[in-house]
Amino acid sequence: MFQQNASNRRGFMKMLAASPLLAQVAAHHLYEKSAAAIGYDTKENVYSRLGVKTVINCRGTWTYLSGSLQFPEVRVAQTEAGQYFVNMVELQRAVGRRLAELTGAESGLITSGAAGAMAAATAACIAGSDPQKIWQLPDTTGLKHEVVMVGGRSAFDTAIRLTGAKLIIVEKLEEIANAINGNTAMIYTTDLGDKLMREVAIAKERNIPLLLDDAAGIPPIDNIKLYAKMKLDLYTFSGGKGLRGPQCSGVLLGRKDLIEAALRNSCPYEGAVCRPMKVGKEEVIGCLTAIETWLKIDSKKLYDEWHARVGRIAKLVETVPGVQTQIYIPDDGNRYPTLRISWDQQAWGFNVSECVRKLHDGDPVIEVLSIDNPSMVSAVQEGADKPKPNPKELKEQNHLELVSMTIQPGEEMIVGQRLRAILASARKGNVT
Repeated sequence: MFQQNASNRRGFMKMLAASPLLAQVAAHHLYEKSAAAIGYDTKENVYSRLGVKTVINCRGTWTYLSGSLQFPEVRVAQTEAGQYFVNMVELQRAVGRRLAELTGAESGLITSGAAGAMAAATAACIAGSDPQKIWQLPDTTGLKHEVVMVGGRSAFDTAIRLTGAKLIIVEKLEEIANAINGNTAMIYTTDLGDKLMREVAIAKERNIPLLLDDAAGIPPIDNIKLYAKMKLDLYTFSGGKGLRGPQCSGVLLGRKDLIEAALRNSCPYEGAVCRPMKVGKEEVIGCLTAIETWLKIDSKKLYDEWHARVGRIAKLVETVPGVQTQIYIPDDGNRYPTLRISWDQQAWGFNVSECVRKLHDGDPVIEVLSIDNPSMVSAVQEGADKPKPNPKELKEQNHLELVSMTIQPGEEMIVGQRLRAILASARKGNVT
C-alpha cells in the first residue's frame, strides 16, 4: 500500500510539473484544427511541392538528414558572396590567413566537408606541392603512400584511399611506432584527449604528419583553438554539423606548407586528384562566417536553451508511468544535451525499434537516435578486420535518444506529445 501511494504521489507530481506543457499542447492542437477548418495551410514549402516530407530532426547532425541548419549570418553572407565573381585560389588563401587569425593555426582551407579535407590532406602528404606528383595521383609509384590508421577502418576511409594511399591499420596506440616505415606519408586518427597527445608525440618524434578527424568536434568552439595550441599538423571539422555552416563544407587547419599543398591538390586546380570535390565561393564564405559567428556567441546560453528544449520533452514523457529519462552530454560525436528515454521493453511488449518506426512513419516525420544507421553501405565493416557478429547475438538497444541541437523551437512540444501518446498506448495495451 505504501509503495502504491508513493508511486501515485510521484505520478501526480510529474503530471503537475508537466501541466503547463500539456496546456500548450492542447492550445496548439486547437490552433491546427481551426487553421485546417478555414483552409489555411502553413506547411507548404519548396520540399512539399516536390512531394518530399520535411523532418523533425531529433537524431542530430547526420548527413543523410541534411546536416544542421545554418546560422542566419551564414545565409546572409552566402547571398552576398553569390553576387560577385572571384579568383578562387586568391579567396582560399585570404580565408586561410583569416582562419589563422581566428584559430591560431598557421593556415586553413575550406573543403567539401570533412571527408573532402581528409582526401586533400592525404594528397598533400603524399604529393606535396610538386606538380608532377600531383598529376601522378592516384598512382603512387615511387611515392610515400602509406597512411597509418589508428583504431581500425571507418566508413569514411574511402576519402583517404581514393588518393592512392594504402591503409596500415593499427588497433592500439602502442602499435603506431612499429607501423611507421620509409613509405609512411601520414597518420590518421579520431582519438582525443590523452590518446591524441601521445599520438602527436609519436608523430613528431618520427617527423610524420598527423591528421586529426574531429568532424563533429564543434561545439565546443574552443576545439578550433585547442588543436592549434597542441601544434597538430592537420585537423578538420565538418562545416555542416555543429559548426552550422553550409552542409557541403568543411575546414582543414594546420601547417601552412601542408595547407598550401592541400589546396594545390584540390579544386580549382585541373588535374588534381581532389578536383571533383568542388567547393564554391558561397560555401567558402559561409563556412568562414560560421566560425566567426561561433566565436562571438554565448555558448552557455545556447547550451541552456538546448537543455531546456529536451527538458520539456522529458517532462511530457515522464507522465507515462514506467518511463525513465536522463539528460547528458556525450563525450564525442554530437556533443549537445541529449535526452535518453527508456522503459521496460519486455514487460510492455514494445521495443525501441518499434517506437522509432512509429515516430518515423507518423506525420510529421520524427527522426530519433537509435542503433540503426540508414545511410551506411551495408557491406561496410568499421574497426579492425574482425568477423561480423551474428545478428541474432546483437541485443536490442535499451533506450532511444533525442539530440537537442537539431530540434527547432516549438518542435519539442510536438515530439513530446507524440512520444507520450505512443508510450502511453504501448503501456496500456501490454501492462496491467
